[in-house]
Amino acid sequence: MKEKIEFAERLRDAMTRAGHAARPSVLEREFNTRYWGKSVTLQAVSRWLNGQAIPSQDKLQVLAEWLKIEPQVLRFGEGVAKSVHEYRQRWDEKLTYLERETVDAYLQLPAPQRKVVREVILTFARVHGQGGDEPGDRSS
Repeated sequence: MKEKIEFAERLRDAMTRAGHAARPSVLEREFNTRYWGKSVTLQAVSRWLNGQAIPSQDKLQVLAEWLKIEPQVLRFGEGVAKSVHEYRQRWDEKLTYLERETVDAYLQLPAPQRKVVREVILTFARVHGQGGDEPGDRSS
């Protein structure tokens, strides 16, 4: 339930920052003019604003585009978006061009071959004291 309430707070804040009153009638009108699917009801958007429901991903995307906010920030908050950004940045900074080329080639392999490559890498990591999962702990 806390998740829904926190989403409602972010939605109301985003509406206010975008210059809109955080009222169900405003949300219903603005959302339905942008959404290509079946229109949502006043009751549905009221539930979003009151912390009783969270819209589906396609609706969340429309809301985010309208309010000019990243969908993951609207859905999960700044903390999650920040950690995702930090993870991506760390990944981008640590991989060289050749390593990225290797990862791309790995991703093109069929699942059984990816599993073999993964087990080889994890074995090397264990031998060199860098930990890693045991082969077979997770599937590719």
